[in-house]
Amino acid sequence: MSAGSVAVVVPADIQVPSWDLYEVSIPCTVFGKPQPDLADPWYDLRLCHLDAEEPADPTAAGLALRTRYGLDDLVGADTVIIPSVPDACVDEGRPLPRGLITALRRAYDAGARMVSLCTGAFALAEAGLLDGRRATAHWMHTAQLAERYPKVRVDDSVLYVDDGDVLTSAGVTAGLDLCLHLVRRDLGAHVANQLARRMVVPAHRPGGQAQFVDLSVPASDDAGLTPVLDWARAHLDRPLTVEDLARRAAMSPRTFYRRLQAATGTTPLQWLLTQRLGRAQSLLESTDLSMEKIGELSGLGTANNLRHHFLRQVGVSPGDYRRAFPGRGSAEVRSAGVVGEGDVPPSRPVRMGSPPGANRPVL
Repeated sequence: MSAGSVAVVVPADIQVPSWDLYEVSIPCTVFGKPQPDLADPWYDLRLCHLDAEEPADPTAAGLALRTRYGLDDLVGADTVIIPSVPDACVDEGRPLPRGLITALRRAYDAGARMVSLCTGAFALAEAGLLDGRRATAHWMHTAQLAERYPKVRVDDSVLYVDDGDVLTSAGVTAGLDLCLHLVRRDLGAHVANQLARRMVVPAHRPGGQAQFVDLSVPASDDAGLTPVLDWARAHLDRPLTVEDLARRAAMSPRTFYRRLQAATGTTPLQWLLTQRLGRAQSLLESTDLSMEKIGELSGLGTANNLRHHFLRQVGVSPGDYRRAFPGRGSAEVRSAGVVGEGDVPPSRPVRMGSPPGANRPVL
């Protein structure tokens, strides 16, 4: 096992937004500080600047970075990390610097292991290094990544993807998960675990980024559905069916199904399951009610059924979710053992899987 050299692409002579510094600092913290008692030699870290293609804006809030290495120094590194790309390249479609794309291709052709953190995946995709591969990015940008680069198999549910010589991570702290994974690959589990302890972070986090995703149900342009959907949210503890909702909306089940799918992009069954899971998440965050009680109030049924849907849709158990998102519940709510619609904060909807058939009863 060998640590090897790590080249990190950083902007130079331009204003770096303060919020982008975190992705740059992650590989610097993991690979840049020697740990002689864990592995000697440690990694050889190189910060390789990206030549500016436009002058710095003196009014921008950020920092200008200067380093001794340039893009040519990516070639020959064992690992190349691209932490992120400018927001304008993601949101506005501004072209990525051609020099960067060329350097990434050259480094890969020379045998480097290629790694992206957060939106850095856009640079690897532009270089063609993600074609035909499974990859991820921050969940807020995975749809843009998939649309712009259709050859990439984008997975928005995971913290990182290890595809051998090309690795990608979700946003922000998921970059730390991936960097610790690289240490685990290079130097073994013991070294990675000890390093994680020194950084006071988990060596491995359960679940994926599905537990952090905010996929709110799209706003409906169908005003006729609003009352029945509001009613359903207020009565999630009841055993509702498509027929119940259609009857309340004064529609046939077929018409209700079609209009709800057109308005929200999902089926009645999947829409209701999303609402039930969102209510369960809010209860887990805001109360210390038992799993049985949360299953009952959310309409998911037993604690076993609650756990089943959580593991399938959120990627972690209800207990792990509660520990990851601790909140302060209302003492009155806890003592009463009941939660009304106004007693919990807005739900954190989750990423859902493939919708079941329309002829099945709603949970």
